[in-house]
Amino acid sequence: MIWSLAAIFVLLLLSAFFSGAETALTAASRPLMREMQKQGDSRAALVNEMDRHRDRLIGTILLGNNAVNIAASALATSVLISWFGQTGIAYATLGMTLIVLIFSEILPKTYAIRNANALALAVAPVMRPLTRVLAPVMFGLNAVIGVILKLCGVKEAEKSLAQHLTELRGAIEMHTEEQEEVRHERAMLKSVLELADVEVGEVMTHRRDLVTIDLDTPAEAIIAAVLESPFTRIPLFRDNPDNIVGVLHAKALFRAVQAHQGPVTELDIAAVAGRPWFIPDTTSLLDQLQSFRTRREHFAIVVDEYGSLLGIVTLEDILEEIVGNIDDEHDIVIAGVRAQADGSFIVAGDVTIRDLNREFEWSLPDEDAATVAGLVIHESQRIPEPGQVFRFHGFRFEILRRQQNRLISLRVTPPEEDGR
Repeated sequence: MIWSLAAIFVLLLLSAFFSGAETALTAASRPLMREMQKQGDSRAALVNEMDRHRDRLIGTILLGNNAVNIAASALATSVLISWFGQTGIAYATLGMTLIVLIFSEILPKTYAIRNANALALAVAPVMRPLTRVLAPVMFGLNAVIGVILKLCGVKEAEKSLAQHLTELRGAIEMHTEEQEEVRHERAMLKSVLELADVEVGEVMTHRRDLVTIDLDTPAEAIIAAVLESPFTRIPLFRDNPDNIVGVLHAKALFRAVQAHQGPVTELDIAAVAGRPWFIPDTTSLLDQLQSFRTRREHFAIVVDEYGSLLGIVTLEDILEEIVGNIDDEHDIVIAGVRAQADGSFIVAGDVTIRDLNREFEWSLPDEDAATVAGLVIHESQRIPEPGQVFRFHGFRFEILRRQQNRLISLRVTPPEEDGR
């Protein structure tokens, strides 16, 4: 009798081990284990090896777990029948169900969920030899299961790239800490994954805000304009601003001035300027980033389907989509967003929706409009007047200033702060 009770106790411990190992090995962080393996951790290498053959691992664990549970229940039934007769069957069923459920399932799995990585490293040296020993058995069982699934018409699903990207986005969203560093890193990672979904037309500098120079302007005036400009690359046009014929780099201009013999008025600016690179506004940021790297250029002219000038996009524009605004000593800083005491924000109309979403973790849609002014015009189907108030997507938009057909300034109140 004592030996039977001791055997039941050992079998329950083994059941708890298998239950905890199953949860730990399936819930352990794969990126962490791969990084630990790169650093030389042999136990992490075992975890990764078993993860590559997960069907074999799960089968081994279930085989072991069911075997010890059935053996423990059979022994318990035998012991209780010897004590209580046929009534012992009911006692054994009820008692073993509660004991197995609490001490061999819920308790070890709860602990494993809370300490998945540490427990996975601890059980890996035991589970790896066990999976090898039972490999022939599992091979036969998996073959039978495969035949049954095939007869039932069940096929193994393969994950697409979109599904992998969705998983990555979900993993990023799980890090909900509110520290500034974590928020910034979360925004950067999300922006990297969204580069293929964002077009250059959404991040470009609009033609309205471009600094361009007429190539027919006298050379000394062009040199003075370049000196006054905060930009190193300036588009050159001829006859009309839409006719871009070159891009003038400040460094190339000053080298030409230094090497020029004779009056500056005789300097051929057209020979110094580089050829313009035109790209469609529908180019994705990921494709444009790769093109910048391939061509070793940082500046492109954005045009629409009719070839009309829309604006310019630079390598810095794309990098800012990932890391946020990059201001240097020559940048012109324009305050586009001002927080108010009542929780609202005074926002310039040309501030992009992506910048607002990234900075404040809002969820304003940017599929139909790139700027906050464009969003209001698109949703309201009109050009609003100052003082008008709209509610879209849970946000409150109040028009503050309008200049001709442009919305200059708006008051935006997010849902959680809108108590009106």
